[in-house]
Amino acid sequence: MNNLTASAKKFLKNKNMVTIIGVVIILILLYVGYSTQINRAVEPVQIPVATQTIQPRTEITDDMVELIDMPNISLSDNVIRTRSSIVGRYSNVNTVIPEGSMFYTETVVDEDELPDVAFSKVKAGEIPYNFPIDMESTYGNAIMPGNMIDIYMKIGDGQDEKIMLGKLIENIEVLAIKDSSGRAVFEDTNEQRTPSMMIFGLEPNLYLMLKKASYMSSLGVELYPVPHGGTVEAEGATQVSTQQLVDYIDAHSVNIPIVDETVTDPLTPTVSETGGARNTVTIKYPEGCNGTYTCTYVKDNGKSQRVTGTTQEVVYTGKGTLTATVQESDGTAHTITIDIPMTNSTNSES
Repeated sequence: MNNLTASAKKFLKNKNMVTIIGVVIILILLYVGYSTQINRAVEPVQIPVATQTIQPRTEITDDMVELIDMPNISLSDNVIRTRSSIVGRYSNVNTVIPEGSMFYTETVVDEDELPDVAFSKVKAGEIPYNFPIDMESTYGNAIMPGNMIDIYMKIGDGQDEKIMLGKLIENIEVLAIKDSSGRAVFEDTNEQRTPSMMIFGLEPNLYLMLKKASYMSSLGVELYPVPHGGTVEAEGATQVSTQQLVDYIDAHSVNIPIVDETVTDPLTPTVSETGGARNTVTIKYPEGCNGTYTCTYVKDNGKSQRVTGTTQEVVYTGKGTLTATVQESDGTAHTITIDIPMTNSTNSES
């Protein structure tokens, strides 16, 4: 034991040896630390990528996302790393997410973050209507998006003309309520915003009727919303039917015939098909698919296929669906979607 102690003291007195061992220990620690950092950097992690090209303002569904392994070092901080943070959200305005691309925080947003989300909720065949409101007419902000309302109409001032009151339109869904700056009233609970406009969709005939009535204020016409199912009573007013109100509006306005002209978008692809057991569908694209535009098609919800020519043939052996798209450089997409066979084709442009 004494010999061991003496050897240790002798060893520690040898400064050169102690220095060498210290350097060796430091090098070992540096090597271990460096190796650990390298291993962490190159260790593969699973991240979500797009299984198809996703157009702007598109809801991202589960089949549009798959997980792949990527080195951790190749991922930037703005890469979204979980599927749950993507599915159910939307591609941002003027943002195209290419097939195989990672998802980034600036390219994926919630539905209510889209600047014109109210208009995207307008049903096919309806026209968005901007109805003026204030705090009083919304019952102190009690009417909110998603509520159903009726529009009542009052005629007359009670002096020169007897007051008439009735329900003009019923069962309308409120799509958005905004302030005078166009900001959604209920999107920020930390800020008090005063309602100024209510947005909802109306069929063309109802839109025209309500717009006519809104210009009749000089006749004592007032329009105001009421929660659907509620009743309105006004002392001294004569309750009238919806048809009587419509007749009054028509009697005080001029109807100008509208010529129904179908405007064809030159950038929207066209589709034709031939019958038979192997049904050939031909897509015709505008000039410019080889550079000016990005032209694609999707067969039966499969992967998006790039097209560089002006025609593309797709073969079907049974029923299916086909979507063809021409995308401009600014992200504007012109799309046609049809059912195969084309008996009940439905075309849509975005």
